Amino acid sequence: MKDDIETLGKEPVSIGEGIYWVGYSDPYRGLHCNPYLIIGGDEAVLIDGGNRDDFSTVMLKILRTGLKPSQITRLIYQHYDPDLCGSLPQLESIINNDMLRIISHEENNVFINYYSDKTEKLDFRELGCHFDFADGRRLEFYLIPYCHQPGSFVTYDAKTKTLFSSDLFGSFDFQWTLKLKLDDACRECRDLNECPLKLEKCPIKGIIEFHQRIMTSARALQNALDTVEKLDIVQIASQHGSIISSKEDVKAVIRHLRSVKNIGIDYVLSEESV
Repeated sequence: MKDDIETLGKEPVSIGEGIYWVGYSDPYRGLHCNPYLIIGGDEAVLIDGGNRDDFSTVMLKILRTGLKPSQITRLIYQHYDPDLCGSLPQLESIINNDMLRIISHEENNVFINYYSDKTEKLDFRELGCHFDFADGRRLEFYLIPYCHQPGSFVTYDAKTKTLFSSDLFGSFDFQWTLKLKLDDACRECRDLNECPLKLEKCPIKGIIEFHQRIMTSARALQNALDTVEKLDIVQIASQHGSIISSKEDVKAVIRHLRSVKNIGIDYVLSEESV
């Protein structure tokens, strides 16, 4: 699939009922960051809002959904890296709503305070591991520790069965597309070094290499996969890389990730030994 780069650069993209991708497309960046806006009734939640330099792009797309910034009542940060949290001071300023709260994990909030200590920060576990919009829409939170921070977690929209997975299922890819769509041969492939379709670029390799470098250990990754596999997932909206937009592709990517042994420190040490 080829994305319309010009459109992706200017417009929000609807990826589900009330869900918008408000990120950016840059052919010169291998690491694409994907903030997501969820609108429920008269309020909205922004997930992993982005870095400081991309704030204007993200906010322009939010405005083009017809939403007023003051309608954003929650900022969800699934870990504390600057590509997620760097724009926090600008968001606080333009949202300008005393009811605004940040939802994350206690481990993350310690570091998020260094971006700004203005807005009250909540630990999702103290909220019963969920957030309910006034119209009844529910977001559920699941801890995936050390994927890749101690307080990393994922967010599940029960209405659309969309998993917002943060770095989990992410990818580093210069040939980026907004949505990942696998061929049957890719789903069934057992050797990524021998492409049955003779593709110039393997759509799975970037995902695997990203996890090898970013996740801390095979045990942490397997635990995270165990957690998400219990959910009924229609699509995965990761914070990096492409949206995995079908149940079949979700299952295939999980299978490929489960087969990887050298993750994190084991990957680094194996590289050094070579």
